[in-house]
Amino acid sequence: MELLLLEKELCMKFFHLSDLHIGLKLMNRDLREDQEYILDEITELARRERPDAVVIAGDIYDKAVPSAEAVEVFDRFLVGLTEAVPDAVIMMISGNHDSAPRVNCFRKVLSGQNIYMVGQPPRTESEYIEKVTLNDGYGKVNFYLLPFVKPSMVKQITGTDKNGNNLSYNETLHRLIDRETINQNKRNVLVSHQFYLPTGKKAEEIERMDSEMRTVGNIDEVSADVLGNFDYAALGHIHKPMKVGSEFCRYCGTPLACSVSEAQQQKAIVMVEMEEKGSTKMTALPLTPLHQVRVIKGTLEEVLREASGDYVTVILTDTVDLDVIDMQERIRLAFPNLLEIRRENQRKADYSRNIQEEELLDPYELCCSFLKEIDDEEKLILQDVLHTVQGVK
Repeated sequence: MELLLLEKELCMKFFHLSDLHIGLKLMNRDLREDQEYILDEITELARRERPDAVVIAGDIYDKAVPSAEAVEVFDRFLVGLTEAVPDAVIMMISGNHDSAPRVNCFRKVLSGQNIYMVGQPPRTESEYIEKVTLNDGYGKVNFYLLPFVKPSMVKQITGTDKNGNNLSYNETLHRLIDRETINQNKRNVLVSHQFYLPTGKKAEEIERMDSEMRTVGNIDEVSADVLGNFDYAALGHIHKPMKVGSEFCRYCGTPLACSVSEAQQQKAIVMVEMEEKGSTKMTALPLTPLHQVRVIKGTLEEVLREASGDYVTVILTDTVDLDVIDMQERIRLAFPNLLEIRRENQRKADYSRNIQEEELLDPYELCCSFLKEIDDEEKLILQDVLHTVQGVK
Protein backbone atom coordinates (compact mmCIF):
# COMPACT_ATOMS: atom_id res chain seq x y z
CA MET A 1 0.00 0.00 0.00
CA GLU A 2 1.27 3.46 -0.83
CA LEU A 3 0.48 6.69 0.96
CA LEU A 4 1.95 9.92 -0.37
CA LEU A 5 2.12 12.80 2.10
CA LEU A 6 2.45 16.44 1.17
CA GLU A 7 5.98 17.73 1.56
CA LYS A 8 5.33 19.70 4.75
CA GLU A 9 8.87 19.11 6.05
CA LEU A 10 12.18 18.51 4.33
CA CYS A 11 13.19 15.30 6.14
CA MET A 12 11.28 12.27 7.40
CA LYS A 13 10.95 12.16 11.18
CA PHE A 14 9.47 9.20 13.00
CA PHE A 15 9.28 7.72 16.49
CA HIS A 16 10.48 4.16 17.10
CA LEU A 17 8.98 2.45 20.13
CA SER A 18 8.13 -1.14 20.97
CA ASP A 19 7.17 -3.66 23.64
CA LEU A 20 4.45 -1.66 25.37
CA HIS A 21 3.24 -4.85 27.09
CA ILE A 22 0.00 -3.19 28.08
CA GLY A 23 -1.67 -5.20 30.85
CA LEU A 24 1.61 -6.38 32.36
CA LYS A 25 1.77 -6.99 36.10
CA LEU A 26 5.07 -6.56 37.94
CA MET A 27 5.17 -9.26 40.62
CA ASN A 28 1.36 -9.08 40.77
CA ARG A 29 1.35 -5.29 41.02
CA ASP A 30 -1.07 -3.66 38.58
CA LEU A 31 0.86 -1.25 36.35
CA ARG A 32 -2.12 0.40 34.66
CA GLU A 33 -1.49 3.81 36.23
CA ASP A 34 2.22 3.59 35.39
CA GLN A 35 1.54 2.54 31.80
CA GLU A 36 -1.00 5.30 31.23
CA TYR A 37 1.49 7.79 32.66
CA ILE A 38 4.34 6.72 30.34
CA LEU A 39 2.05 6.55 27.28
CA ASP A 40 0.85 10.09 28.06
CA GLU A 41 4.52 11.11 28.21
CA ILE A 42 5.09 9.61 24.74
CA THR A 43 2.04 11.49 23.48
CA GLU A 44 3.41 14.78 24.81
CA LEU A 45 6.79 14.08 23.16
CA ALA A 46 4.92 13.55 19.88
CA ARG A 47 3.06 16.82 20.38
CA ARG A 48 6.40 18.58 20.92
CA GLU A 49 8.45 16.92 18.15
CA ARG A 50 5.68 16.56 15.53
CA PRO A 51 6.87 13.29 13.91
CA ASP A 52 5.55 12.29 10.49
CA ALA A 53 5.07 8.73 11.73
CA VAL A 54 4.98 6.68 14.92
CA VAL A 55 6.22 3.09 14.68
CA ILE A 56 5.41 0.43 17.32
CA ALA A 57 7.56 -2.67 16.73
CA GLY A 58 5.40 -5.32 18.38
CA ASP A 59 4.19 -6.61 21.75
CA ILE A 60 1.43 -4.06 22.06
CA TYR A 61 -0.17 -6.19 24.76
CA ASP A 62 1.37 -8.47 27.35
CA LYS A 63 -1.08 -11.30 26.64
CA ALA A 64 -2.57 -12.74 23.47
CA VAL A 65 -6.04 -12.19 24.94
CA PRO A 66 -5.72 -8.79 26.66
CA SER A 67 -8.08 -7.74 29.42
CA ALA A 68 -10.77 -5.13 28.80
CA GLU A 69 -8.71 -2.72 30.92
CA ALA A 70 -5.62 -3.26 28.75
CA VAL A 71 -7.64 -2.57 25.59
CA GLU A 72 -8.96 0.62 27.20
CA VAL A 73 -5.41 1.79 27.95
CA PHE A 74 -4.31 1.20 24.35
CA ASP A 75 -7.44 2.86 22.95
CA ARG A 76 -6.79 5.90 25.15
CA PHE A 77 -3.19 6.05 23.89
CA LEU A 78 -4.21 5.89 20.22
CA VAL A 79 -6.87 8.57 20.66
CA GLY A 80 -4.39 10.86 22.43
CA LEU A 81 -1.72 10.25 19.79
CA THR A 82 -4.02 10.99 16.85
CA GLU A 83 -5.17 14.19 18.56
CA ALA A 84 -1.60 15.28 19.36
CA VAL A 85 -0.29 14.65 15.81
CA PRO A 86 -3.35 14.37 13.55
CA ASP A 87 -1.28 14.26 10.36
CA ALA A 88 1.08 11.51 11.54
CA VAL A 89 0.87 7.96 10.22
CA ILE A 90 0.75 5.34 12.97
CA MET A 91 2.22 1.93 12.10
CA MET A 92 2.37 -1.11 14.36
CA ILE A 93 2.96 -4.84 14.11
CA SER A 94 2.16 -7.80 16.33
CA GLY A 95 4.86 -9.31 18.54
CA ASN A 96 5.23 -12.76 20.04
CA HIS A 97 3.04 -11.75 23.02
CA ASP A 98 0.22 -10.51 20.79
CA SER A 99 -2.54 -12.42 19.04
CA ALA A 100 -1.77 -11.92 15.35
CA PRO A 101 -5.43 -12.31 14.20
CA ARG A 102 -6.63 -9.83 16.85
CA VAL A 103 -4.08 -7.19 15.85
CA ASN A 104 -4.92 -7.83 12.19
CA CYS A 105 -8.62 -7.16 12.79
CA PHE A 106 -9.99 -4.12 10.89
CA ARG A 107 -6.61 -3.78 9.14
CA LYS A 108 -8.06 -2.45 5.88
CA VAL A 109 -10.53 -0.11 7.57
CA LEU A 110 -7.91 1.43 9.84
CA SER A 111 -5.41 1.96 7.00
CA GLY A 112 -7.86 4.49 5.58
CA GLN A 113 -7.38 6.48 8.79
CA ASN A 114 -3.56 6.46 8.55
CA ILE A 115 -3.37 3.71 11.19
CA TYR A 116 -1.68 0.49 10.08
CA MET A 117 -2.14 -2.46 12.48
CA VAL A 118 -0.46 -5.43 10.83
CA GLY A 119 -0.87 -8.69 12.72
CA GLN A 120 -0.29 -11.32 10.04
CA PRO A 121 2.82 -11.79 7.88
CA PRO A 122 2.36 -12.80 4.22
CA ARG A 123 1.21 -16.42 4.12
CA THR A 124 0.54 -17.17 0.46
CA GLU A 125 2.60 -16.71 -2.72
CA SER A 126 0.47 -13.73 -3.76
CA GLU A 127 1.07 -11.86 -0.48
CA TYR A 128 4.05 -9.70 0.41
CA ILE A 129 5.25 -7.79 3.44
CA GLU A 130 2.97 -4.77 4.01
CA LYS A 131 4.67 -1.68 2.59
CA VAL A 132 3.68 1.87 3.47
CA THR A 133 5.33 4.61 1.44
CA LEU A 134 5.60 8.16 2.72
CA ASN A 135 7.02 11.23 1.00
CA ASP A 136 9.21 14.08 2.20
CA GLY A 137 11.44 16.69 0.60
CA TYR A 138 13.97 14.01 -0.40
CA GLY A 139 11.48 11.63 -2.01
CA LYS A 140 10.00 8.32 -0.89
CA VAL A 141 10.56 6.37 2.31
CA ASN A 142 9.33 2.76 2.26
CA PHE A 143 8.28 1.20 5.56
CA TYR A 144 8.13 -2.61 5.50
CA LEU A 145 5.91 -3.88 8.34
CA LEU A 146 6.79 -7.46 9.26
CA PRO A 147 5.01 -8.91 12.32
CA PHE A 148 6.49 -11.67 14.48
CA VAL A 149 7.07 -14.74 12.33
CA LYS A 150 7.24 -18.42 13.21
CA PRO A 151 8.44 -20.74 10.43
CA SER A 152 5.14 -22.64 10.49
CA MET A 153 3.23 -19.43 9.67
CA VAL A 154 4.91 -18.85 6.31
CA LYS A 155 5.97 -22.30 5.13
CA GLN A 156 3.69 -22.03 2.07
CA ILE A 157 5.99 -19.22 0.93
CA THR A 158 9.40 -20.21 2.28
CA GLY A 159 9.02 -23.97 1.89
CA THR A 160 10.41 -26.71 4.14
CA ASP A 161 13.61 -28.74 4.33
CA LYS A 162 14.17 -31.95 2.33
CA ASN A 163 12.41 -33.96 5.04
CA GLY A 164 9.33 -31.74 5.03
CA ASN A 165 10.19 -30.07 8.33
CA ASN A 166 9.88 -26.36 9.02
CA LEU A 167 12.96 -24.31 8.25
CA SER A 168 14.90 -22.57 11.02
CA TYR A 169 13.88 -19.07 12.05
CA ASN A 170 17.06 -17.77 10.44
CA GLU A 171 16.46 -19.39 7.06
CA THR A 172 12.76 -18.48 7.17
CA LEU A 173 13.39 -14.76 7.71
CA HIS A 174 16.09 -14.66 5.05
CA ARG A 175 13.82 -16.28 2.46
CA LEU A 176 10.86 -14.10 3.43
CA ILE A 177 12.78 -10.84 3.09
CA ASP A 178 14.76 -11.94 0.01
CA ARG A 179 11.55 -12.34 -2.00
CA GLU A 180 10.78 -8.62 -1.62
CA THR A 181 11.80 -6.23 -4.39
CA ILE A 182 13.61 -3.55 -2.40
CA ASN A 183 14.64 -0.47 -4.36
CA GLN A 184 18.11 0.34 -3.03
CA ASN A 185 17.93 3.84 -4.54
CA LYS A 186 15.15 4.70 -2.10
CA ARG A 187 15.23 4.91 1.71
CA ASN A 188 13.87 1.74 3.27
CA VAL A 189 12.84 1.01 6.85
CA LEU A 190 12.08 -2.43 8.27
CA VAL A 191 9.80 -2.77 11.29
CA SER A 192 10.26 -6.24 12.77
CA HIS A 193 9.84 -8.20 16.00
CA GLN A 194 12.38 -11.05 16.17
CA PHE A 195 15.53 -12.06 18.01
CA TYR A 196 18.24 -10.67 15.73
CA LEU A 197 21.89 -11.48 16.44
CA PRO A 198 24.82 -9.34 15.28
CA THR A 199 26.94 -11.29 12.81
CA GLY A 200 29.58 -13.31 14.65
CA LYS A 201 27.78 -13.10 18.01
CA LYS A 202 26.31 -16.02 19.95
CA ALA A 203 22.92 -15.88 21.64
CA GLU A 204 24.53 -16.54 25.03
CA GLU A 205 26.57 -13.35 24.66
CA ILE A 206 23.46 -11.17 24.49
CA GLU A 207 22.21 -9.92 27.84
CA ARG A 208 18.50 -10.68 28.15
CA MET A 209 15.99 -9.28 30.62
CA ASP A 210 13.96 -11.53 32.93
CA SER A 211 10.75 -10.22 31.36
CA GLU A 212 11.62 -11.50 27.89
CA MET A 213 10.16 -14.72 26.53
CA ARG A 214 12.98 -17.01 25.39
CA THR A 215 13.03 -20.24 23.44
CA VAL A 216 14.87 -23.38 24.48
CA GLY A 217 18.24 -23.48 22.75
CA ASN A 218 17.62 -20.00 21.26
CA ILE A 219 16.08 -21.60 18.20
CA ASP A 220 14.45 -18.27 17.30
CA GLU A 221 17.74 -16.45 16.63
CA VAL A 222 18.12 -14.71 13.27
CA SER A 223 21.38 -13.39 11.84
CA ALA A 224 21.30 -9.60 11.55
CA ASP A 225 22.93 -9.72 8.11
CA VAL A 226 19.38 -9.97 6.74
CA LEU A 227 18.87 -6.34 7.79
CA GLY A 228 21.59 -5.07 5.45
CA ASN A 229 19.18 -3.92 2.73
CA PHE A 230 17.50 -1.37 5.01
CA ASP A 231 18.54 2.16 5.91
CA TYR A 232 17.02 1.68 9.36
CA ALA A 233 15.62 -1.35 11.18
CA ALA A 234 13.12 -0.49 13.92
CA LEU A 235 13.24 -3.65 16.04
CA GLY A 236 11.19 -4.97 18.91
CA HIS A 237 11.50 -8.01 21.23
CA ILE A 238 14.63 -7.22 23.31
CA HIS A 239 13.66 -5.19 26.38
CA LYS A 240 16.77 -3.05 26.76
CA PRO A 241 18.12 -0.52 24.24
CA MET A 242 20.56 -2.32 21.96
CA LYS A 243 22.24 -1.93 18.57
CA VAL A 244 22.43 -4.99 16.35
CA GLY A 245 25.85 -4.55 14.84
CA SER A 246 24.98 -1.38 12.95
CA GLU A 247 24.04 2.05 14.31
CA PHE A 248 20.97 1.85 12.12
CA CYS A 249 19.60 -1.47 13.37
CA ARG A 250 18.22 -0.93 16.85
CA TYR A 251 16.08 -2.25 19.64
CA CYS A 252 14.64 0.75 21.46
CA GLY A 253 13.69 -1.34 24.53
CA THR A 254 10.53 -1.14 26.61
CA PRO A 255 9.20 2.30 27.58
CA LEU A 256 8.66 1.01 31.12
CA ALA A 257 10.63 -1.51 33.19
CA CYS A 258 8.92 -4.90 33.00
CA SER A 259 11.09 -6.75 35.54
CA VAL A 260 13.51 -6.18 38.40
CA SER A 261 16.38 -7.01 36.01
CA GLU A 262 15.63 -3.65 34.34
CA ALA A 263 15.99 -1.76 37.64
CA GLN A 264 17.10 1.86 37.16
CA GLN A 265 17.60 1.30 33.44
CA GLN A 266 17.15 4.53 31.50
CA LYS A 267 14.19 4.03 29.21
CA ALA A 268 13.68 6.03 26.02
CA ILE A 269 12.11 6.04 22.60
CA VAL A 270 14.19 6.63 19.48
CA MET A 271 13.47 9.58 17.22
CA VAL A 272 14.77 8.92 13.72
CA GLU A 273 15.36 11.71 11.21
CA MET A 274 16.10 10.65 7.63
CA GLU A 275 17.42 13.12 5.10
CA GLU A 276 18.81 12.04 1.75
CA LYS A 277 19.83 8.40 1.22
CA GLY A 278 22.68 7.55 3.59
CA SER A 279 21.98 10.36 6.04
CA THR A 280 20.10 9.17 9.11
CA LYS A 281 20.19 10.63 12.60
CA MET A 282 18.94 8.95 15.79
CA THR A 283 18.10 10.73 19.04
CA ALA A 284 17.08 8.97 22.27
CA LEU A 285 14.18 10.76 23.94
CA PRO A 286 14.39 9.82 27.66
CA LEU A 287 11.28 8.71 29.51
CA THR A 288 10.68 9.31 33.22
CA PRO A 289 8.34 6.77 34.86
CA LEU A 290 5.80 7.47 37.57
CA HIS A 291 7.68 4.97 39.76
CA GLN A 292 11.24 3.71 39.26
CA VAL A 293 12.05 0.01 39.66
CA ARG A 294 14.92 -0.24 42.16
CA VAL A 295 17.01 -2.77 44.06
CA ILE A 296 18.10 -1.55 47.49
CA LYS A 297 20.74 -3.57 49.31
CA GLY A 298 22.07 -3.13 52.85
CA THR A 299 21.34 -3.74 56.49
CA LEU A 300 17.80 -3.13 57.71
CA GLU A 301 18.67 0.30 59.09
CA GLU A 302 20.52 1.28 55.91
CA VAL A 303 17.61 0.19 53.76
CA LEU A 304 15.02 2.08 55.82
CA ARG A 305 16.92 5.32 55.29
CA GLU A 306 16.09 5.10 51.55
CA ALA A 307 12.30 5.02 52.00
CA SER A 308 10.40 5.86 48.79
CA GLY A 309 7.29 5.17 46.76
CA ASP A 310 9.22 3.35 43.99
CA TYR A 311 8.81 -0.32 43.12
CA VAL A 312 11.53 -1.81 45.28
CA THR A 313 13.24 -5.15 45.83
CA VAL A 314 15.00 -5.11 49.20
CA ILE A 315 18.06 -7.29 49.80
CA LEU A 316 19.03 -7.44 53.49
CA THR A 317 22.64 -8.09 54.38
CA ASP A 318 22.23 -8.30 58.17
CA THR A 319 24.31 -11.11 59.68
CA VAL A 320 22.25 -11.20 62.88
CA ASP A 321 18.80 -12.66 63.18
CA LEU A 322 15.93 -10.20 62.77
CA ASP A 323 12.42 -10.23 64.15
CA VAL A 324 10.68 -11.26 60.92
CA ILE A 325 7.29 -9.70 61.66
CA ASP A 326 8.78 -6.40 62.85
CA MET A 327 11.23 -6.31 59.95
CA GLN A 328 8.53 -6.85 57.33
CA GLU A 329 6.22 -4.26 58.88
CA ARG A 330 8.92 -1.59 59.00
CA ILE A 331 10.00 -2.23 55.43
CA ARG A 332 6.43 -2.18 54.10
CA LEU A 333 5.77 1.14 55.85
CA ALA A 334 8.93 2.61 54.30
CA PHE A 335 8.16 1.19 50.83
CA PRO A 336 4.41 1.16 50.08
CA ASN A 337 5.16 -0.30 46.60
CA LEU A 338 7.46 -3.05 47.88
CA LEU A 339 7.96 -5.91 45.44
CA GLU A 340 9.89 -8.41 47.58
CA ILE A 341 12.31 -8.87 50.46
CA ARG A 342 15.37 -11.09 50.10
CA ARG A 343 17.98 -12.13 52.63
CA GLU A 344 21.55 -12.34 51.42
CA ASN A 345 22.97 -15.66 52.59
CA GLN A 346 26.11 -14.90 54.57
CA ARG A 347 26.99 -18.53 55.10
CA LYS A 348 28.38 -20.15 52.04
CA ALA A 349 29.64 -23.67 51.69
CA ASP A 350 33.37 -24.10 51.27
CA TYR A 351 33.93 -26.30 48.22
CA SER A 352 37.69 -25.88 48.23
CA ARG A 353 38.26 -29.19 50.05
CA ASN A 354 38.41 -32.31 47.95
CA ILE A 355 36.45 -35.49 48.57
CA GLN A 356 39.42 -37.34 50.06
CA GLU A 357 39.87 -34.64 52.71
CA GLU A 358 36.16 -34.72 53.61
CA GLU A 359 36.23 -38.48 54.10
CA LEU A 360 38.87 -38.01 56.86
CA LEU A 361 36.69 -35.58 58.82
CA ASP A 362 34.31 -36.74 61.55
CA PRO A 363 30.64 -35.64 61.18
CA TYR A 364 31.08 -32.66 63.51
CA GLU A 365 34.12 -31.30 61.61
CA LEU A 366 32.39 -31.92 58.29
CA CYS A 367 29.33 -29.91 59.37
CA CYS A 368 31.51 -27.07 60.67
CA SER A 369 33.38 -27.03 57.38
CA PHE A 370 30.13 -26.82 55.43
CA LEU A 371 28.54 -24.12 57.59
CA LYS A 372 31.83 -22.28 57.84
CA GLU A 373 31.13 -19.45 60.32
CA ILE A 374 29.14 -20.55 63.37
CA ASP A 375 29.31 -19.20 66.91
CA ASP A 376 29.84 -21.18 70.14
CA GLU A 377 26.13 -21.52 70.88
CA GLU A 378 25.45 -22.94 67.43
CA LYS A 379 28.37 -25.37 67.84
CA LEU A 380 26.77 -26.72 71.04
CA ILE A 381 23.43 -27.15 69.25
CA LEU A 382 25.19 -28.94 66.39
CA GLN A 383 26.99 -31.31 68.78
CA ASP A 384 23.71 -32.08 70.53
CA VAL A 385 21.99 -32.86 67.22
CA LEU A 386 24.83 -35.14 66.11
CA HIS A 387 24.85 -36.99 69.43
CA THR A 388 21.10 -37.53 69.17
CA VAL A 389 21.36 -38.83 65.58
CA GLN A 390 24.30 -41.10 66.38
CA GLY A 391 22.46 -42.38 69.44
CA VAL A 392 19.47 -43.33 67.31
CA LYS A 393 21.77 -45.35 65.04
